[in-house]
Amino acid sequence: MIIHQLSVFLENKKGRLFEAIETLAKNGINISALSLAEACEYGVVRMIVDDTELSKSVLKDSGVVVSVSKAVAVAMNDSPGGARDILKVLAQADVNIEYMYAFVGKTTGKALMVLRTDDIEKTEKILKENGLGEVNPADIYRI
Repeated sequence: MIIHQLSVFLENKKGRLFEAIETLAKNGINISALSLAEACEYGVVRMIVDDTELSKSVLKDSGVVVSVSKAVAVAMNDSPGGARDILKVLAQADVNIEYMYAFVGKTTGKALMVLRTDDIEKTEKILKENGLGEVNPADIYRI
């Protein structure tokens, strides 16, 4: 399933992450998943939220640099080899993974993986063709 995620760019300083998360909380925005990667003086926070456009707006209004991008969400077995099965199919199809993060889903025995690849549409097509990881939007966006 193709989803939308936020990429938030924050100075690598005390309190900056808190301020961004506080802004979302004050606006009633729920975060389903979050990944933080450090890049010297800045950090990149990737988030899946229940209201992408409102999140983008309130963060920008607070002075934060934020963008919305597409990614692919896929369900996998929450067991050893769950991620391997998906990554194997994508590797065989010559899909490059730029980044990924995973988290336990609401469905017992399942986890969710979020992937940014060099070709989002191709990735979604390959996963569907191989019967891998159909995701319910409510499991991602908590709607």
